[in-house]
Amino acid sequence: MAKKERILVINPGSTSTKLAVFDDNEKIMSASVSHPLDEVKHFTWVMDQFDYRMGLIKKALADNGIAEESLTCVMARGGLLPPVPSGAFKVNKDMVDYFYAQKVNTHISNLACVLADAIAKPLGIPAMVYDPVAVDELDDISRITGMPEIPKKSRGHVLNSRAMARKCAEEVLGKKIEDCTIIVLHIGGGCSAWLSHKGRLIDCYSDDDAGFAPERCGRLQAMDLAMLCYSGKYTKEEMSRYIRGNSGLKAYLGTSDGREIEAMIEGGDEKARLLYDAMALSHAKGIAELAAVVNGKVDRIVVTGGLGHDKIFVGMLVPRIEWIAPVEVMAGEFEMEALAAGGLRVLRGEEQAHDFVWQR
Repeated sequence: MAKKERILVINPGSTSTKLAVFDDNEKIMSASVSHPLDEVKHFTWVMDQFDYRMGLIKKALADNGIAEESLTCVMARGGLLPPVPSGAFKVNKDMVDYFYAQKVNTHISNLACVLADAIAKPLGIPAMVYDPVAVDELDDISRITGMPEIPKKSRGHVLNSRAMARKCAEEVLGKKIEDCTIIVLHIGGGCSAWLSHKGRLIDCYSDDDAGFAPERCGRLQAMDLAMLCYSGKYTKEEMSRYIRGNSGLKAYLGTSDGREIEAMIEGGDEKARLLYDAMALSHAKGIAELAAVVNGKVDRIVVTGGLGHDKIFVGMLVPRIEWIAPVEVMAGEFEMEALAAGGLRVLRGEEQAHDFVWQR
């Protein structure tokens, strides 16, 4: 019988660091270490938080009785790498150096691989990232838009969406992900939709070019958006926050909380019902467009993310898309499980990890 792998998963966010430890696929520890604003506000660069976060990670492991020496692998949330294929990437010197060289447009996830490397290297165990946010496998035809200066970019919830496509392929269809065509809609505060075809994410919609979401604007008519941007009503920074964070249902209803909106609808609020239905319709259109890429030959559609729990939204969405393919609802987010499962496949020899090479 093969020995169990003990995998530490590190997923840093702006106000917390999520940690989990898995024995193979079994989660034996889960923690979310909070980072109050008064503790992080003095850091001017994400990489400056290394010592601060490392100390808290080690304390959390000790508090939960996890000896570092018992670990066999460390998995980290992938940061803002250059465009890369899906799958696992070994954390190496090029990756660490790349993130330390990034001084603008940084994200706290950039720190994850550095934390993982610092824990793994003294133990002589592998550290990896899996399906980072920079995954880009779009077909060339999918990149083309009507403006050469603005090609489509691969952007969105790659980690959870690809994990749900794999889960659907293996557990529902009884096949490998490479043998299926699956559309995945991830919707929570933001959203993205993905077309997984033969194991590759060949097309997608992010939260500003298809359906709108509780906090995202979705697709808009370009000329009207351009006029609003130049109207003097908003600064560049204000418009950026409006598009990604303060638009969508939040702009109409003053809240992006699906539970609150569901209560409004159940209480007879017809405006809330209309907006929810419009949101469902906007995503149905995006899913239908992705289906067109493969001539409608789709094995399954998966709905995941936080709003997958919302029976009203799902009830409005599913009738509009089930003519394309059967729909599987896999509500919630499974990023920690996806990272651990990806690492386990590499450790078992079921996948090969990529080597990251920084093209300086």
